[in-house]
Amino acid sequence: MEWIKEKTGVAIEFPIIADFGEVANSLGMVHPGKGGNTVRAVFIVDPEGIVRIIFYYPQELGRNIDEILRAIKGMQTSDAHAVAIPAGWPNNELIGSRVIIPPAQSVRDAEERLKKYEGFDWWFCHKDI
Repeated sequence: MEWIKEKTGVAIEFPIIADFGEVANSLGMVHPGKGGNTVRAVFIVDPEGIVRIIFYYPQELGRNIDEILRAIKGMQTSDAHAVAIPAGWPNNELIGSRVIIPPAQSVRDAEERLKKYEGFDWWFCHKDI
């Protein structure tokens, strides 16, 4: 953290841990083919303390900060609006920044969906938020 701040001017303001023992092993972070080397991992935890997303990256591959931020924003949007977030959101190739309406819970709901929302079919409806 000190090196990052000194060399880049960026202060890390969230917890970072390093462990080569019990914690790393219990979270599946010790790479079986690389001796004691650990994989790099990002755990996204919601305000209630529930792990919502885990990204594992081998040492040979850099982390994708843009994807991590997209995932956080997507989960916040999903939670706030009870919707699903498509791949590549907010630049999805089919629906752009729109979000997906969750699956129908009944036949009647399925029949009404295209009257309420835009979509490709009853099972793939979307909307702006």
